[in-house]
Amino acid sequence: MHPQDHTDAQEIASTVSEARLTSVFGTAVDGIVVINEKGQVLAFNEACETLFGYKASELLGRNVSTIMPRRYAEHHDGYVDHYIHTGERKIIGIGREVEGRHKDGTEFPIELSVGEAATAEGRQFIGILRDLRQRKAVEAKLAEAQAQLVNMTRISALDEMGAAIAHELNQPLTALMLYLQTVSKKLQVNDPDPLLLSIIEKAVGEVERAGDIIQRMRYFVEKKEPEREEINVAELAQECFDLIKLGVGDDRVSFELNASTDLAPVYADPVQIRQVLVNLVRNAREAVEKSAEKRVTVELSQNITADTMDIRVSDTGPGVPDEMRAELFRAFSGGKRKGLGLGLAISRSIAQNHGGDLYLEEDPKRAGTTFVLRLPITGPQEN
Repeated sequence: MHPQDHTDAQEIASTVSEARLTSVFGTAVDGIVVINEKGQVLAFNEACETLFGYKASELLGRNVSTIMPRRYAEHHDGYVDHYIHTGERKIIGIGREVEGRHKDGTEFPIELSVGEAATAEGRQFIGILRDLRQRKAVEAKLAEAQAQLVNMTRISALDEMGAAIAHELNQPLTALMLYLQTVSKKLQVNDPDPLLLSIIEKAVGEVERAGDIIQRMRYFVEKKEPEREEINVAELAQECFDLIKLGVGDDRVSFELNASTDLAPVYADPVQIRQVLVNLVRNAREAVEKSAEKRVTVELSQNITADTMDIRVSDTGPGVPDEMRAELFRAFSGGKRKGLGLGLAISRSIAQNHGGDLYLEEDPKRAGTTFVLRLPITGPQEN
């Protein structure tokens, strides 16, 4: 072969190789960036331009740390230098999840694979970058769906236990009622102590109330409608205060009720709403146990236009930690050491089943915690 022909063949092969490389660079779905030993960008394909928001012309010759978060950028050149001098691989030849930095400052997850090539100009490093945001979003949704499935499975199991629990508890409650009535009759005949008789009378009332709550919870689990009637919410709130105070002793917590005398009654299930209020007031009392000021306040306000009443239960405690707010009303996620974390979850469900709501009031100017129970004033309209 003539020497000229050989040279021409080499040039043609080189041209074809460059064309293929250019084609790969331009059509690759993943980002491709090439840097030298100094970390300077030698090539930056179109996928990288889309991924990072920079044009290739803006990055060529600049340090690749431009597209890295600062915590990576500060150490990158040192890693490259360490590899060149020791041959110890940290990421070269090993795929790894890292983070990239967009031109607008946004940081996002990427999968990075790095290869090495020896050239006449020295060592070059080829990085293949894949955007992981979509995959991460899918994984997050899948994890959330799985968590919801587990949660619903547990709640479903609780639903199935509801009727059995109600049946089993009715028997000891009935026996307890009989024992209390027997003791009351004996005292009235032999030693009519007014204080003891009053305590027993209250105990009987609480046993009856416990029976009502179990029955209503059974209806709730079975998705039955609340048994609505007109309720004087101020009187109901005062009953809740008296119930919380009973048996607690002098814990120096003050309970305040703020309500005007012209409030309209609320059309709701008294047992279920009492259950919600007792839960809220009890939580508030526990929240102020270690506070210098120990005050629990229930404030009633009426919105005539919206035909609703807001029942605000406030305390002077430390407030709800930020990390607990998102999970506050989810079942089995309570922050207490005891219980299943069902209190607020069930309370909100009861409120929503009445056509109202229960929510945490956000007020950065106010210390402590405030929950708002919103209920419709009038009942459902007849057809």
